[in-house]
Parts: sequence; C-alpha cells; structure tokens
Amino acid sequence: MSSNRCFRLIPLVLVSLVLAAGVAGAVTISDQDAPSSALVGSQVSSTFTFSNLYQNPSYESWTLQGQTELENVTWTVELLNQAGAVQGQQSYDGSEFQQPISLENDVATVNVQITGTVPPVQNFTYSPAPSFVFASFELARQGGSSAPIQEFETQHYTQESQDARTAIDEAQTAIDEAGGNQQAQTTLNNAISAYEAENFGNAIDLANQAQQRATSAQQQSQLIQYAIFAVIGLVILIAIVGGVYWYRKQQRGGTL
Repeated sequence: MSSNRCFRLIPLVLVSLVLAAGVAGAVTISDQDAPSSALVGSQVSSTFTFSNLYQNPSYESWTLQGQTELENVTWTVELLNQAGAVQGQQSYDGSEFQQPISLENDVATVNVQITGTVPPVQNFTYSPAPSFVFASFELARQGGSSAPIQEFETQHYTQESQDARTAIDEAQTAIDEAGGNQQAQTTLNNAISAYEAENFGNAIDLANQAQQRATSAQQQSQLIQYAIFAVIGLVILIAIVGGVYWYRKQQRGGTL
C-alpha cells in the first residue's frame, strides 16, 4: 500500500474511532422494567436506571427530562454517588418532570421510578396494536437544546379487546395452517373490521366462524389426500398382483 493511500485512510479511521467511542459512552439506561403490554385502568410501576451521565456529550451538569402518557402519575427520582449511596431523592407529580444532574454534587447514577394508571385506548387498530408512550427521556441543557435518550412504548388493551384479538390471532393461525382459505380469510377480515369498530363481541363470533371454516377446509383437504393415497396404493397393489400373476403364468409355460 502506498504512503499517500495510508495518509488518506488515517482521517477515516480517526472519525470511526471517535464515533464508536461516542456511541459507547452516551448517557444510557442500563436497567429498566417497562411493561410490553398493560390493561387499561390498571396501575403500573417501573424503574429506569441511568448511567454514563457525563459522557457524550461531556457535560458536567444538565437536566434529565421525562414525559409519559400514563395518568395520575408520580415520578420518584433517586440520585446515587459512585459508591452507590443515595445523595438525594425527589418526587414529582404530573405527566412531566425535570431533574438537575451535576457532577459537582457527586451524582453518578440516577434511578427514576414511575407509577401511574394505564390510559384508555383512543383508537383501536388491529395492526399495529394500540400503544402509548410509557416513558420518554431527554437530556436538556440551559438555553433550550436537548437530545433524546430513549422512549418506551407499551401496548394497552381492555379485557374485551384482548379476547377479540386472541380469537382473531387463533383464526389467522388456523387459516395459515390450512394453507389459506379465501372464504375464511374474508370472514376474518370482517372480524378485524368489527374489532376496529370496537364491536368486540361480533369480532369474536366472526373470528370463530373463520377458524371453523379454515379447520373444516383443512380436514377436507386431508380427506382428499388420504383418498388419493388410497387410490395410488390400490393401483400399486393391482400392479403387484398382476405382475405376480404374469410371472407365475410365464413360469408354467403360459398355462395355469
């Protein structure tokens, strides 16, 4: 490799190293237990642990901002030092909070606990499933600049909508296992429309009908396959019997 080419590669390598170091050192959520799904009206609680507080960007002080679409919310923010001892604790009510973070105060780790009520579903859609912002966090600086840290979404449902979704999912599985069935798929599409119209009882009935049609079609297909195998087996048996008969006839000189 020529020396000129080597010199051209050096800036690219340096940029790659800087980018890699920046990604690895960014403010991160090292632990969290946000739910993937939750029942509307239920109370939920989760804790998020923040680390790498002063790397990429290398600010010695900044503000942690949090937002949520949960209702009746309480945030509990716990500040820990390098040894893991609690330096301070604050509680906030409402859909948002702001917590100053400072290296000068020996804050090395932050635990944020959120407790609230799962909000109602505004629009029922089958795909994608209804969801809401469980928690979203940003790094903010004085002057208005901010950078996202991470956002967590949670699917929410009512017991009726979940029962309907389960029935639809099971019907789709039956149709797929049957190799597809147009009549069953049409019925299932009607079930999905009923689900999105919040007519969950009708959605369940239609989904069950679709599943039954798919199962029946699969059984009929299997019976046809069994019949075909039986006919093939019979043809083979006849051929074998005929071959044996012909062979014996040849062995006896052409006469029985």
